[in-house]
Amino acid sequence: MCGIVGYVGDKKKTVNVLLDGLTRLEYRGYDSSGIALMEGGRPRVFRSTGKLSNLKKKIGKHPLEGLLGIGHTRWATHGDATEKNAHPHISGGTSVVHNGIIENFSLLKDELIKKGYKFYSDTDTEVLAHLIESCCAPGISFEDSVRAAFRRVEGSYAVAVISDRMPEKVIATRKFSPLIVALGDHENYLASDVPAILPYCRNVIFLEDGDVAVLEKNGISITDLYGDPVERNVQVINWDPVSVEKCGYRHFMIKEIHEQPEAVLDTMRGRFSEETGEVFFEGLDGSAYEDVNRITALACGTSYHASLIGKYMIETIARVPVQVEIASEFRYRNPILDKNTLAIAVSQSGETADTSEALFEAKAGGAKTLGITNVLMSKISRDADKVIYTHAGPEIGVASTKAFTTQLVVFYLLAVYLGSVKQQIDKERSIGLIRDAIRLPQLIQMTLRLDDEIKDLAKEFFHYRNFLYLGRGINYPVAFEGALKLKEVSYIHAEGYAAGEMKHGPIALIDDEMPVVVIAPKDGITYRKILGNLQEVRARRGKVIFLTSDMPPEELKGSVDRVIVIPGSNYLLSPVLSVIPLQLLAYHIAVLKGTDVDQPRNLAKVVTVE
Repeated sequence: MCGIVGYVGDKKKTVNVLLDGLTRLEYRGYDSSGIALMEGGRPRVFRSTGKLSNLKKKIGKHPLEGLLGIGHTRWATHGDATEKNAHPHISGGTSVVHNGIIENFSLLKDELIKKGYKFYSDTDTEVLAHLIESCCAPGISFEDSVRAAFRRVEGSYAVAVISDRMPEKVIATRKFSPLIVALGDHENYLASDVPAILPYCRNVIFLEDGDVAVLEKNGISITDLYGDPVERNVQVINWDPVSVEKCGYRHFMIKEIHEQPEAVLDTMRGRFSEETGEVFFEGLDGSAYEDVNRITALACGTSYHASLIGKYMIETIARVPVQVEIASEFRYRNPILDKNTLAIAVSQSGETADTSEALFEAKAGGAKTLGITNVLMSKISRDADKVIYTHAGPEIGVASTKAFTTQLVVFYLLAVYLGSVKQQIDKERSIGLIRDAIRLPQLIQMTLRLDDEIKDLAKEFFHYRNFLYLGRGINYPVAFEGALKLKEVSYIHAEGYAAGEMKHGPIALIDDEMPVVVIAPKDGITYRKILGNLQEVRARRGKVIFLTSDMPPEELKGSVDRVIVIPGSNYLLSPVLSVIPLQLLAYHIAVLKGTDVDQPRNLAKVVTVE
């Protein structure tokens, strides 16, 4: 959500670095953008609404030669998506960009108005610019003024500041929102996410809550909010810059769908022994989980759906009860937690605000904590006791695809791991489960061969305005995920249900204008049941798209409009395969409808506010 980029140095043209960085952060979602450059000892500010191309067009009329600057893409929280609300915000000679929400902004704003400061926007961010200026006084350095200001700020923030009071420096600070600084040769960078700086340097520092970084051309210093120096390790990012480009695909979403065989292989790589049946996770000690008698999974959106499937996997293999919580609701009640509870926080970015706060609540309740995330040194990975990385690589499309399937693979391996720790499975069973996982990349590749078939299917169904998705057993959360993908990228209303719930209400909606996607891989348990649900749909003239791992029986001929056949697999792993045609269907329908596939309206990749 929103994006920040900053640069100080004399090796590159600052305006080009800022605009290139903002372009690479477009996937986070935004409705306006702006930059501030230091020229002649004063900031020059340019802002625009809409796409970044509007800002580039405006800037193109001005020759800009500043040696440092900051840039921002905004996703509206406080105030409409207008130019006056776009960042940077200004007070005197100070310019500020900000991601997050200032919770006490009303109190601060009233105080600043009484001091004579005038507000021109509807945002909470403008408070920060005036607050910094109000903290400036003779004999106090500008860095100390910034620290003093943020000691008074409550809420979440990632902030970059430039000022005529220190025309050769950029200041950055964060709390609950991601921010990194990157070290170059006589030039330094800052950004809210790695892709913004990846073409320029690989040595980065992930700032932690309360850090204040001062960037100059020849170095970076980091202190806390009281000016005491802090040490932060430099991390080397090994992502290939090409991996964040489209590589010939029309959109990042379809590229990332087709990356899933390799992503799943990378998730599994080095984490098991086929010979012994052992599963290994770096840093995890099985003895620490011997006394775990309950698991609570904390997640939002796609990660929530992955956690619902993870519940089936863990309960089936490890026989430990699992409760899946919507992270945004978890901390607003009084959850029951103790030292025998394992809380698992699941987030692609590792920065999701609701999930991060739920993790904090779980730790406060005495639970053991584990993070499942894709991003090195993200907030959740730092705050959890232990972390398992999915190793999916950069995911640029806002609608998660490979993040979902790699999370499922982590849950599956974790289930085998815990099953061994809890002595619920023997060596032979563990070896069999691992061998099933080894086949996954090949089975995913086979499933992706359905792409042309799904594209043809999309042409038949893209004009419908409502969809229903039905599943049973471990695949009913796949119905949720398939419906979510269609909603996210095509703006078509879609709902996912456990198929047995259809007759408890949703069946009233079914008619010849309601396509119903039935997800029914063969399992020997619920398959026959879902065939009965299908007949209920057909009796009401619903259009049926039937997804199975085998051709439907003769009795269904004439009862389905289209059939999608995926490869057979271990039933516990079938969601990894059954979701892929639904990702493809959502993508191709969105393309036919002409929507912004990679950056759907009103959505953001990283949700860093509640």
